[in-house]
Amino acid sequence: MAPPVLTSVVPNSGPAAGTNPVTLNGSQFTGATAVTFGSAAALSYTVTSPSTITATVPPGTGTVNVTVRTPAGLSNTVAYTYAPAPSLTTIAPSQGPTSGGTSVVLTGTGLTGATAVTFGSTPATSYTVNSATQITAVTPSGTGAVAVTATTVGGTSGPVFFYYLNAPSLVSVSPTQGPTSGGTSVVLTGAGLTGATAVTFGSTPATSYTVNSATQITAVTPPGTGSVGCTVTGPGGTSNAVIYAYVGAPTLTALSPAQGPTDAGATMTLTGTGLTTTFAVRFGTAPAAFSVLSDTTVTAIAPAGPAGSVAVSVTTSGGTSNSLAYQRVAPPAI
Repeated sequence: MAPPVLTSVVPNSGPAAGTNPVTLNGSQFTGATAVTFGSAAALSYTVTSPSTITATVPPGTGTVNVTVRTPAGLSNTVAYTYAPAPSLTTIAPSQGPTSGGTSVVLTGTGLTGATAVTFGSTPATSYTVNSATQITAVTPSGTGAVAVTATTVGGTSGPVFFYYLNAPSLVSVSPTQGPTSGGTSVVLTGAGLTGATAVTFGSTPATSYTVNSATQITAVTPPGTGSVGCTVTGPGGTSNAVIYAYVGAPTLTALSPAQGPTDAGATMTLTGTGLTTTFAVRFGTAPAAFSVLSDTTVTAIAPAGPAGSVAVSVTTSGGTSNSLAYQRVAPPAI
């Protein structure tokens, strides 16, 4: 009777803890009396045919020789490798949007040949094993804090945690308009604004911004034109848009009448364009009472002042207009 012959062990690697099943292929297995992995006996084995044995691997380390013994003798050896259990130590970044799609780097040991990366109970959208100590993975969608693990033939690692964050939301911007030259300080109000990484007006980044709280950001508008959507981007994604309008500077084309007395009270009409948002009318540096009648017409009451010419201007959300001359005429001497 010939001694047994081993040709392969399938699979030929497994966890250091053992207890996993393997199949030994070869010949002359009938009546096998022992199956060993290095110096350790298989936890159990069954001769399923003269050419196959199913065995349960004992615990072990490193690469060991597998043998089969029958009454006819001891077989040749084939190698079986105990793979170390993987471990994870860090994940970076450790947070991202609930929609998934964040590329993260997992760092640890024993990651070669990873067969799965999971976020909670959900597989990573994709992953790449860069080395025995690093995996790059793309997060699936999810919510809350989830345990991230990596699985290899050596087992499943302990977890590191990834936090799914909701996208920020905006409810208002104040003021809602300003000059095309930018430079307006606005307050954005909403939720989830902590950790904001960008504030944009249309496609243009804010000149600067400060996160005051989870519900408020102060930003300085960049130059722009027309009405644009203002958004905030954070670790959880990009918010909805609130509308900010860029307003052109006003112009003055006529004053009627263009002259009046030196004392206060004369009513005059200012004609021009872009006057709807007028919030100041000045005679030189002196403010005047006024009423906005339309985008092209404002009435004002001239303040008192010395005889002579004074520059009249209006200021709106779009800036300050050009000036037109108003002539104050002294009363006749008696």
